[in-house]
Amino acid sequence: MSNQVSNKEHPIVREAAAVAAQPVAKSTGAHIRVLLGPEDGMPRFYMREFTLEPGGRIPAHSHDAIEHEQYVVAGELTISLDGELRTAVAGRCIYIPAGCAHWYENRGATDCRFLCMIPAGIAYSTDWL
Repeated sequence: MSNQVSNKEHPIVREAAAVAAQPVAKSTGAHIRVLLGPEDGMPRFYMREFTLEPGGRIPAHSHDAIEHEQYVVAGELTISLDGELRTAVAGRCIYIPAGCAHWYENRGATDCRFLCMIPAGIAYSTDWL
């Protein structure tokens, strides 16, 4: 597989606020924006932004075939990774390997926002636990 950029790819610069936020399935107080994704023809990674309102929660789940790489942009996030509780504040990054059970909560008083990058073009499922 070549790492060269194909002729079909093109640079994109867009305002994140221009992308509509959608509720996250099975969650409370959680929204997602697909900042760069399949509709943009991204060849290797998708970039998503999640917002968790105070008290917001994404319940326990895992993904069979994809890893996640995340970066907390604002606020504080409580996350469980295979049952181990962690706290991530703005400026921290998170790696979640494929198959790792995880959930998120915002126990703070302000919104928490984090970026989440996942590999493009890999079929995967979300197993809600």
